[in-house]
Amino acid sequence: MALAEGISTGSMAKGREGDVVLGDDWVAPESTVEREMRGRRERRRLTPLSRSPLTRKIITFNLIALFILVAGILYLNSARDNYVGQHTATLQSEAALISAALQVQMPTGAPVNLVTGDGVDVAGTLDQLPLRAGNQVFVLDTTGVLVAEAESTKAAISDQNVRSTPLTNALNGIWGAVVGDDDVNQVTVSASDQITGLAQSALAGDRQTISFADASGETVFAVASVLAQSGRDVGVVVLTNTTGEVDQLVRAQRERVLQMFLMAVVISIGLSIVLASTISNPLSDLAAAAEIGRDRDARQVNPGRVRIPDLTARPDEIGRLSGALRGMVSALYDRIDGNEQFAADVAHEIKNPLASLRSAVGSLRMVKREDHRQKLLDVIEHDVRRLDRLVSDISNASRLDAELVKEEEERFNLLGMIGNLAQYLGEDAQTKGIDFISDIPAKPIEITGLEARLAQVFVNLITNAISFCEDGDAIRVWVRKRQNRVLVVVEDTGPGIPDQALGKIFNRFYSERPQEQFGNNSGLGLAISKQIVEAHGGVIWAENIRPTEADITSDPLGARFVVGLPV
Repeated sequence: MALAEGISTGSMAKGREGDVVLGDDWVAPESTVEREMRGRRERRRLTPLSRSPLTRKIITFNLIALFILVAGILYLNSARDNYVGQHTATLQSEAALISAALQVQMPTGAPVNLVTGDGVDVAGTLDQLPLRAGNQVFVLDTTGVLVAEAESTKAAISDQNVRSTPLTNALNGIWGAVVGDDDVNQVTVSASDQITGLAQSALAGDRQTISFADASGETVFAVASVLAQSGRDVGVVVLTNTTGEVDQLVRAQRERVLQMFLMAVVISIGLSIVLASTISNPLSDLAAAAEIGRDRDARQVNPGRVRIPDLTARPDEIGRLSGALRGMVSALYDRIDGNEQFAADVAHEIKNPLASLRSAVGSLRMVKREDHRQKLLDVIEHDVRRLDRLVSDISNASRLDAELVKEEEERFNLLGMIGNLAQYLGEDAQTKGIDFISDIPAKPIEITGLEARLAQVFVNLITNAISFCEDGDAIRVWVRKRQNRVLVVVEDTGPGIPDQALGKIFNRFYSERPQEQFGNNSGLGLAISKQIVEAHGGVIWAENIRPTEADITSDPLGARFVVGLPV
């Protein structure tokens, strides 16, 4: 047995040395886990986009919003509409000034003929007017005949005069190809017919502004102002101007918008990568930790434990995820350790009756006397019963965790359940000469839990107390509510618990019983009780009852088991 335990301890020590621990407490060799994790981080740093779908998604969604915003700005083109409105208003003001300059020259009572020049010198007046660059003035009589025209000597601003960068031209070309340019009315009528039609429309009181394309395809704005003498229409002034100035302003604005857009794209991609790295890199480390452990376990090459990197210092969901995963992995390995220890304890406990059986069976073949054979048969029967009881308790203990998870908790009256148990078990105690006292409040105390499982705990505590008491002893069960907890206490006047056993009586397979009761208990009862109580969020402990608290060395007057449950 000592040799086996030594071998087992040596194997466990070797296993711990070979554990794969990822996080702040790595204990794996430099050449294994750390090198592999460092290699994965380096590859992720060199190719962040191809290795991280999350990074690509973050960049894509950010750019989609940016594209929609810029496309909306360019598509609505509200700035151009404002420029066109301002340009048209300016032309109307200039046309009204020209009309006023001609009207002030007209005599009050004499007739005026624009064609013959009677009453006003139209051509001379137009030659003296300072026209704005690109402006052209046409004066027509009421029949639509062109009387005079004048053009600014200053160079007009046209698309050909605008100097722009190749980047702006390329982006504007793409924009024009995708969206088109329907901002002005494109007409195929000649410029002179357009001007004549506008003049007739103005004389009829209809529209006074139009836009059309000239022979070169350039858009022209035209406004009309009626000439009147003493309330009688005598002609029309038509003022035209190309849209070169408006187009220049619009192009300059689009250039600034597109340049800002390109800058925003670069900044957005950079910030998206930084943001994604703070999300995807920790997640990749968490995934890599699990993958390394999975791959190593699958290959069975120095398989060891995997611990998740500690990112709990982050005040976000990733920190919560890291803490939850670390807790889950820790609980998993605690369960594995518990199962391994449970298996080792089971093997140890089964070996004792098996060794006794083997010895009894071997001796039975050699013993000739009938009385000796009967004693050996009694030993075999006792060991078989002991094995049967042990296997049953082991089976119950192994299924307990799963059953606690599957069963649904319900609200029930704790005092009613304890009262029923006290009445039933109290009768059994009294048949053995043991006084049974129950002190249970009259007001019900309801808790949420598994009633059958908690009843198993109190049955175990009371039956244990009965088994340790003799004729003339007493058992007391009392219940008290303390704030948000309820205390259930089982006391007896038996021999008490040895001081060295107080810390071990809740361990599996531990039993501190008289020699005559050896083999009648598996040592799992209190361990199962503790497991049930803790599954309900409660606590359980044991202590000795002493005559005075001042003298802790005095002989105990009995044992006390306390169960605390949340209300």
